[in-house]
Amino acid sequence: MATIQQVEEMVNQYVQSVGLTVEGTYNAERKAWYWTIGSAKIEVFIQGIPMQDGSQRYFLRIFSPLLQIPKTDEAKFYRHLLELNDSKLGVKLTVMPGSDTVYATYERDINGIDYEEVRTCIADLEFWADTLDDQLKDQFSGR
Repeated sequence: MATIQQVEEMVNQYVQSVGLTVEGTYNAERKAWYWTIGSAKIEVFIQGIPMQDGSQRYFLRIFSPLLQIPKTDEAKFYRHLLELNDSKLGVKLTVMPGSDTVYATYERDINGIDYEEVRTCIADLEFWADTLDDQLKDQFSGR
């Protein structure tokens, strides 16, 4: 079972493997890493979720804001997002409560995770976020 500290070190290792620095990406106050790849802004953190028995489950969470929800033709937009959710394996498209931003999201329980899986999770999210933010903005924002 991987500990929070081990997963933090794995994220640091990934950051350094792609030519970034821990100092340049890690925000100690927020306990999260932030960087940009292409046009995508990436956020990585570990979140504890309380369980009914009083224990905690910890998840590696990776986010990237893609675009604001368009004000017109919302039904078409949401259907398109659901279709993307079906075809873009591993990444889900989400809207946080109280937000009007669509996010690319990747989550994985840290139990049993190793560096190769951390690397794959982050790299996949980076790829899809950098691809989908442009595609969705072109299709729904009129840019």
